[in-house]
Amino acid sequence: MSKVPLTVRGAEMLKEELQRLKSVERPAVIEAIAEARSHGDLSENAEYDAAKERQAFVEGRIADLESKLSNAQVIDPTVLDAEGRIVFGATVALMDLETEDEVAYQIVGDDEADIKHGKVSINSPIARALIGKESGDVAEVMAPGGVREYEVLDVKYI
Repeated sequence: MSKVPLTVRGAEMLKEELQRLKSVERPAVIEAIAEARSHGDLSENAEYDAAKERQAFVEGRIADLESKLSNAQVIDPTVLDAEGRIVFGATVALMDLETEDEVAYQIVGDDEADIKHGKVSINSPIARALIGKESGDVAEVMAPGGVREYEVLDVKYI
């Protein structure tokens, strides 16, 4: 399996979720299954079916997180020396050349992406267009509404 790029914060978030699933969710599901079993006939027991479905989800997510963490390539943006180029983990200030709106994004792994908090996936069209650019460069992004142009105002490694 290929390496999964994560920032330090992203790896911490996945580890926290894994810990919560193992220490809180898994025992709660086991308890729910035991409770549903005590109600008798399992063939017509909706609580039992729901608890088993929840168990399957929790166990699947645990396996997914363990796999991602074992294949993680944790990258600390604060120690990068990319000579001003945009790379994974960089925080980028951009100006939309059409609307002149300024935005800032950090380029992160797929599991960390959250556009509301200014974090875009390394696999998103905007991140792919920005990789390798420097302050002052213009990036053309293929968006659903057509091509958008962004000027790179600043690149930080924080």
